[in-house]
Amino acid sequence: QVQLVESGGGLVQPGGSLRLSCAASGFFFGNYAISWYRQAPGKERELVSFILVDSTNHAESVKGQFTNTRENGKNKVYLQMNSLKPEDTAVYYCRRGGRVGYWGQGNQVNVSS
Repeated sequence: QVQLVESGGGLVQPGGSLRLSCAASGFFFGNYAISWYRQAPGKERELVSFILVDSTNHAESVKGQFTNTRENGKNKVYLQMNSLKPEDTAVYYCRRGGRVGYWGQGNQVNVSS
C-alpha cells in the first residue's frame, strides 16, 4: 500500500525557515519522481518543486528560497524553506508521480508575525 506522510509544518515568523519531510512507503522509492505542491486559502493547488532521481526543478516563485532533496536510503524527501513570507502560507503536499499518482495528507505551514 502506497503511503506518503508529510511532517514538519507549523507556525513561523516572516523570514524564518522550516523543513518539511515526506516519508514514503509501499513502493520502490528510488524509481519515482516526488513533487511538492501547495494550496493557499482560496487558491488552486500549485506545483512548487519536483525531484527526479538526480535532478530537481523549482517553480520560479520559490527558486533560491526553497530546496528539494531526497534521501533514497530512508525513503524520504525534504523541502527546505528559507526566508519565508506570509504568501508562503499554505497546505503543502507531497506527491508520487508515475502512471498512478499518490498524495500525502498535507501539512499546514503558516507564516505570520
